[in-house]
Amino acid sequence: MTNFLFPKLHKEGYRFLAIAAVITFILLLISNFLGLISFILTIWVYYFFRDPDRFPINDKDYLISPADGIISQIIDTAGPKELGLESKKFIRVSIFMNVFNCHVNRISAAGKISQIFYKPGKYFNASLDKASEENERNFIKMILPNGSNIALVQIAGLVARRIVCEIKENEEVDQGQKFGIIRFGSRVDLYFENYKILVKKNQQTIAGETLIAKHE
Repeated sequence: MTNFLFPKLHKEGYRFLAIAAVITFILLLISNFLGLISFILTIWVYYFFRDPDRFPINDKDYLISPADGIISQIIDTAGPKELGLESKKFIRVSIFMNVFNCHVNRISAAGKISQIFYKPGKYFNASLDKASEENERNFIKMILPNGSNIALVQIAGLVARRIVCEIKENEEVDQGQKFGIIRFGSRVDLYFENYKILVKKNQQTIAGETLIAKHE
């Protein structure tokens, strides 16, 4: 119960929580009503940056969800040209995170990070398809032990203003490992090949736990 009410905080959240707390204290000196509103917003900031434990399947035959949220799109498409994958066909699963979802992102499968590419852009609503082409994005290309490529793309949303990536090129990563966070509403796209899809559109996902696809 304690972990539910007071979950761990991601390191990105401490500064924002401190700022919100100071503002709340100042507003309480001016107005109880304004202080109450600020106190509620401070609680929201705390829960936005929550970093709960997750329990991945740790099975090389499965891809797990990189994000909490709802699956907004599943399509067959070319890979991201930013990663040199435009000549290959992939399934893309897009997961939209609203401002109430946990925003800590997790690795879908164990493997090696072969490329990371950051691209500045606009801030359309992350649930829109054009966000995949025009919004600020961070591209991550991975090589899995079975030789397949997957790509994870962090996409900033309408109010998101910073993508945080916590991994490096040539790093060996584990399934379910945390790799970043996107602040204040966003989306993660997962591209994969040679896997059978296990989810459907509008399905809720839990980062690090929901099974997205199984190796064929």
